[in-house]
Amino acid sequence: MTEPLLSPLNPVPAAALALPAHHRRWLLWLVAAQVLFVLGVAVAGYATAALGRSITLQTEPVDPRDLLYGDHLRLRYQISELPGSLWRGSTLPRRKDAAYVLLEPQAAGVDYAAVGIYPEAPATTGQQVVLRGSVQDVWRRGLRLRYGLERYYVPETMNRQMRQRRRLRVQISIAPWGQARITQVDTLGAVR
Repeated sequence: MTEPLLSPLNPVPAAALALPAHHRRWLLWLVAAQVLFVLGVAVAGYATAALGRSITLQTEPVDPRDLLYGDHLRLRYQISELPGSLWRGSTLPRRKDAAYVLLEPQAAGVDYAAVGIYPEAPATTGQQVVLRGSVQDVWRRGLRLRYGLERYYVPETMNRQMRQRRRLRVQISIAPWGQARITQVDTLGAVR
């Protein structure tokens, strides 16, 4: 019998690198699942923007720059801290509980404001929309909520405008299945 030749570039024989057929199938399924997951996340983001309902919220930047993440804004929405009187559940919420905020357009019809906070998704009518969040803090008279929309990476075209603290109008797209994403940020004026 002859031994396979080993070269300095390939010290392992080719026969030793071959995987059994069932291992190759599992490896192929694993790679395909990873590719499908990445594609699904990208498609869900685009579908949210395309199929979702657009609303605007007023906010102000909290921290305009971070050395680790580059130019981004941490946003604090007017609906991030809400009075406890808006809670519509039978028991008080606890930290990390899901909260569904019912939003309606304000009198001007542009920006949306909270009219109720529910432990489960409520039914909507007319111009109402529901934004899903989580409870971050509960105190006697109010709730602090987080929506997953609190960080916005600033495009280079807005970089100079963001150096001054300004009030912002954020356009959000909310998909029918509840996912939300920021689609546009506009500056309004200086924060007082």
